Amino acid sequence: MKPKYVIFDCDGVLVDSEIIANRVEAEYKTELGFPISTQDHIAKFTGLATNHPLVKEELSRLPDDYLDVVDKRIQRVYEQELSAISGIHETLNQLHFPKCVASNSDLESIVRKLAFTRLLPHFPKSIFSSQMVRQGKPAPDLFLYAAKTLQWQPQDCIVIEDSVAGVQAALAAGMRVLGFTGGQHIQLGHSDTLKGLGSTKVFSDMRELPEILRHL
Repeated sequence: MKPKYVIFDCDGVLVDSEIIANRVEAEYKTELGFPISTQDHIAKFTGLATNHPLVKEELSRLPDDYLDVVDKRIQRVYEQELSAISGIHETLNQLHFPKCVASNSDLESIVRKLAFTRLLPHFPKSIFSSQMVRQGKPAPDLFLYAAKTLQWQPQDCIVIEDSVAGVQAALAAGMRVLGFTGGQHIQLGHSDTLKGLGSTKVFSDMRELPEILRHL
């Protein structure tokens, strides 16, 4: 059955932000006396919401103002380095499917990143954050909430995701999912991981998406 609606994750799918955010967090945690490399931080935390048990456990050993401080640091680097995923502008211009964004990031951050990369006009009134639901990814709540709000049936949706948590959430919501591995943060073997979880297809060039959707 061909999909009728497309749901995009934000970080690592629309904007190439994961490598920046993980690098800044790893550097700050190391400063605080909890050394971790950028690659290890990516492997451990990418795609998880702040209310995920693993993240909550990590935050419990960090200063109370950790999130505020690290967010300001990340935003400063975004202003210098953040870019849209290569090919995403052309792809969104070609897609004639109704579409939305569903991300574990907070709403203000999503809007800011999409505005900075000139992607915001593609998603008028169709941005959903894990702040809107009880549990973020890997729980299905966010995708189900987005679909219900837009009056889309889950089985008619296809999700574009780069993370393990995102793929798990989409499948748990009864949606098909395409794994995307074109972000700078993607590690060796990640494509096989996303395939193994049940992604319909995994691809690394966003320009391929319109053709992939046509052949589903």
